[in-house]
Amino acid sequence: MRVIFLGTPEFAVPTLDAVVAAGHQVSLAVTQPDRPKGRKQELTPSPVKSAALRHSIPVYQPERIRDSAALAHLQQLQPEVMVVVGYGQIIPQSVIDLAPLGIINVHASLLPELRGAAPIQWSIARGCKRTGVTTMRIDAGLDTGDILLQWETPISPDETAPELSARLAAAGADLLVRTLADLCAGAIQPQPQDNSLATYAPLLKKEDGRIDWSNPAQQIHDLIRGFQPWPGAHTSFRGQSLHLWRSRLVPEKIGDLPPGALIEKQGVFAVGGDGSVLELLEVQLEGRKKMPAEVFANGHRIGSKSLTTNDRLGA
Repeated sequence: MRVIFLGTPEFAVPTLDAVVAAGHQVSLAVTQPDRPKGRKQELTPSPVKSAALRHSIPVYQPERIRDSAALAHLQQLQPEVMVVVGYGQIIPQSVIDLAPLGIINVHASLLPELRGAAPIQWSIARGCKRTGVTTMRIDAGLDTGDILLQWETPISPDETAPELSARLAAAGADLLVRTLADLCAGAIQPQPQDNSLATYAPLLKKEDGRIDWSNPAQQIHDLIRGFQPWPGAHTSFRGQSLHLWRSRLVPEKIGDLPPGALIEKQGVFAVGGDGSVLELLEVQLEGRKKMPAEVFANGHRIGSKSLTTNDRLGA
């Protein structure tokens, strides 16, 4: 089929690769304009642009997909179907109507659960036990289009957002190729979403990563796993910001220490709001590199006679 591919992040690259490998004619890759990145703020192409150039696919980078010039450019290619994976702009109805088979979206959740921009991160941060990938035919709403195919998987207890993202990206690529084949064969009956079951995964903000030590250790552990690499799970230590990058749940509870209290005893531990305990494995103090929690504790004399009230995280 003649395909126009719209996508930007690394998550979209396996799907573009799979569409090409399946023999479809990808006439154009539409992606976000190059953006400044890194300490030197050098203009950097999106992962999808780099992948498209590797496949010798023409690349188009409009500032706004809804502009008339962008619409005219897409229209002249006469696509049979369009595929969108994490493009990063709202697709207007004028673009949705261009292809006879519509625009097929790969969404990293089991819709109607976790509609929105950050389903992978929120699925972990909210302690979900399973998630998946959905292909749907997009409409003018926020992830409200008819479901085509779904694939489901459990979330491992210590799985992080980058790890889950890699698994779902690969699964989404396979699901999209199968979706295109079934659409061609007329073998898919689109299913409307049940809006009464909808939940939402909004765009992440810096404050979403702030740890509330009154929450149980399990909830804090999920936050640490889910909000990687951004916004990260962060708290305060002796007046400085402290990011927590890796942790492990401990089965014991402690009833006589306040939430956020730090303990060093054959490891570094923090107390949750219900007395549950979290072992800290990797942390990063403001302005410093990531380090093992034990190195951090030794450098700040945690667990020694110099303990002060500042050794309660978030206080």
